[in-house]
Amino acid sequence: MKITHRWLSIAEGCLLVALGIHILNSAGLLISGTAGVSMILLRLTDLSFGALFFLLNIPFYLLAWCTLGRDFTFRTFASVSLLSILSELMKHYVVLSIHPGLSGALGGLLVGFGLIILFRHNASLGGLNILAVYLERHFSIHASKTTLIADIAVLIAALIFLDLSQLGYSLVAFLLLSSVVGRYHRPPKWAQVALVDAKVS
Repeated sequence: MKITHRWLSIAEGCLLVALGIHILNSAGLLISGTAGVSMILLRLTDLSFGALFFLLNIPFYLLAWCTLGRDFTFRTFASVSLLSILSELMKHYVVLSIHPGLSGALGGLLVGFGLIILFRHNASLGGLNILAVYLERHFSIHASKTTLIADIAVLIAALIFLDLSQLGYSLVAFLLLSSVVGRYHRPPKWAQVALVDAKVS
């Protein structure tokens, strides 16, 4: 039952993220991390978001396997694969027409809450999510700080491709995502113990 609950939760998290990204894509907006890089590359290649997202995550699995364990890596691989499939399905079957401001708000919130679900079940969406979990577990750096830095990097890269209004609405998505992760994500108890031990020593 516990295993079923975990995988249902991971599927729900991927669905929330896929919907959030689809809403952002429909308005030409961006989100942070590997997903944001994939959105930028959409403008430079003929590959779909799902294909780009899957390919970009391949190098990060090695980091996950070596530092975060087999179970985390497997769940992350499954989550990335599921998100890629869901993104392809939404691209073909879900048609949206939403104001960019609302797209930025809804997209950021959906992606943020989807990530929270995945983090709580020892999974991620690869890329910078893996780095965020690694830094949190080994150095007690909260995941929201890593995602915020990633947001800034993606925004800087997006200056070439987006106009000011798109950048502004994308920033709304970035801020809401970071806010959700910062307020609702709680590091595992053993990570908190490691932080206390580090302070004592």
